[in-house]
Amino acid sequence: MSDSVLQFSHSKPLTLGVELELQLLDKTTLDLSPKSPLLFAALGGETSRIKAEIFQSMLEINTAVCQNAHEVRRDLSQTISTVQEICASLDLRVASAGTHPFAHYSDRILYPADRYKSLIDRNQWIARRLMIFGLHVHIGMRDGEHAIQMNNALLHYLPILLALSASSPYWNGEDTELASSRITFFEAIPTGGHPCRIMSWGDFTDLYAKLIRSGAIRSPKDIWWDMRPSPGFGTLEIRICDSPPTLAETVAITALIHSIAKYIDNQIVDGRKFAPPPDWIVRENKWRASRWGTSAEFIVTNDGETDHMIKITSDLLDELAEISSSMSYQAEFDLIRQLLAKGPSYKRQQAIASRNENNMVELTDFLASEFELRSPIWGSP
Repeated sequence: MSDSVLQFSHSKPLTLGVELELQLLDKTTLDLSPKSPLLFAALGGETSRIKAEIFQSMLEINTAVCQNAHEVRRDLSQTISTVQEICASLDLRVASAGTHPFAHYSDRILYPADRYKSLIDRNQWIARRLMIFGLHVHIGMRDGEHAIQMNNALLHYLPILLALSASSPYWNGEDTELASSRITFFEAIPTGGHPCRIMSWGDFTDLYAKLIRSGAIRSPKDIWWDMRPSPGFGTLEIRICDSPPTLAETVAITALIHSIAKYIDNQIVDGRKFAPPPDWIVRENKWRASRWGTSAEFIVTNDGETDHMIKITSDLLDELAEISSSMSYQAEFDLIRQLLAKGPSYKRQQAIASRNENNMVELTDFLASEFELRSPIWGSP
């Protein structure tokens, strides 16, 4: 398929767009509540900032095109306030995490949209389990070739982003013993998981043509990779992250992604070409981030040498210091260092569950409280 068929839209390089999937909670039981149709009725319908998701107990909130993570913070903050105000009138609370601690996927009610009906029809039980919540960060690309170069370079960093955002240790009331159980659900979807090995925009358009011709997908939106080109927006979309429970963490992770993208783009402009890591390393490091989060040992060479996630990330933050300073991301990087030292959401959740005899209702209350505070709540060490 030629570029004339799959056009890559114009986008200002390294701009940002953020999508965050949220949980609607019954105020009394704290179970997921199928009231998104009532919320949209109060809004007068879906908006550019607040949209439906596959189940009626979910929402997606979006930003406009932003120049930096500070604009992302302001944009999301306004939308969150709007959502919270309407939810209060509907006896709802809101939470943000990769999974709900105790809700059962079999109880979920599909949102009435043709896309979701088609998704269920094709994938059946696999799609019915998608009671999961993610953070998607779009980065503006100059063209399709730029997107593939950035994709191949960013593949090295995806395990770090997954470990920092990991917030789904509990599922259906059970301890999965994973930092991120959410990311494993995509592995069952034929067009999910880590990206196929793509070396050029031509490779991508050729693969896209075959996926369309074979009936595997209907549009680029059906490619559910951990990271994918989004031709309609002119972006590269990083999709691997769990939904962080707080606005502060969402903005900090976005700032880190933005800084890494700038770091890579500086090298692309200088003429460097990036090859993706070997497939076995991509897959293994993703699993290690999912299983052990910030306690993981990541593979750092093709020969299988490893290093600790915290050291790798600390070294990366040092390497990005000049870029983060130029973007005034010092506070966001300070929070990333706090996540390394004190623990991302999955560790905070495990600590709460341990102190409360695995009471999942109390844990869900904690998640809703963190979302309302918009900053992590850390207990004593």
